[in-house]
Amino acid sequence: MATLPNPLPSLATSGLDLPPGSLVDATLDGPWHEPLLWYADGPADLRDWSRLRAAGRPLGLLPVLVTGGRRDQWPEEWDLCPDDTSYPGDHDADEVLAGYWTDYAADEVAPENAGSDTDGTGSDTDGTGPDTDGSAGPGSWPGLAPVPAREAAEDADVAAAGLAGVIAADADAWLGGARMALVPARRSADIPAAIGWSGPMNHENDVARLCAVLRSWEDRYDARVVVLGFDTMIVSVGRPPATVEEARALAAEHYAFCPDNIDQSPPYDLDVYAEKAVLNQEAWSFWWD
Repeated sequence: MATLPNPLPSLATSGLDLPPGSLVDATLDGPWHEPLLWYADGPADLRDWSRLRAAGRPLGLLPVLVTGGRRDQWPEEWDLCPDDTSYPGDHDADEVLAGYWTDYAADEVAPENAGSDTDGTGSDTDGTGPDTDGSAGPGSWPGLAPVPAREAAEDADVAAAGLAGVIAADADAWLGGARMALVPARRSADIPAAIGWSGPMNHENDVARLCAVLRSWEDRYDARVVVLGFDTMIVSVGRPPATVEEARALAAEHYAFCPDNIDQSPPYDLDVYAEKAVLNQEAWSFWWD
């Protein structure tokens, strides 16, 4: 997927001051022809994120925290699939999410709401009731949520560094441990694609399609990918939705992006999710079963 020279093979002579760490080339199909990422052998320090971002970006490297999670699975065990990964810029976020909405929302969003969303005449009162043919369905894809009216309180990369610091300060409580990593990528949204991350495999085989959505969230919400685990992701948000209406519009995108966030997490309700996990939230967490 990488379109620029990969600086990882020459990391030892790059001049970067790095703690002890490892280069990872392990993939689901055997060793990759070049390293996919570097990550530290020990826990992340509070200052590592800002320091490594400043030093690594001129070389084409971006920071991300990696976690072994509760099962102690580090990047060598992530079943990376770079050969199956396309380029995020080749996909349109709205089209990607619309496809997921059609595939998943019809089965999960509508059935539990069908009894309350209609007036008994078959009409759809909120866009999630029965379709015109009388079958239960989520209605048409509502489209991308608008950019929040609020201004960002701080620079997006400063916000990402702040979240990384909070996690590094108590990573065991958050994630079962977190270590600094460097990935060859131009922008934060492309980090999963750059390593061929397979965390959402049961939802999407080509993570670049999800990265197209992350790019859109970068543009609209000042989002940055801060943490990756085997099948988990945490994103910092510099400009989160500030009204219930904005949050509900974005929650539809979250559902399409990661249905398990709602389908497998109480109270299994999209509106409640919008108000608790999206409204004014400066970090978004995703998990794929």
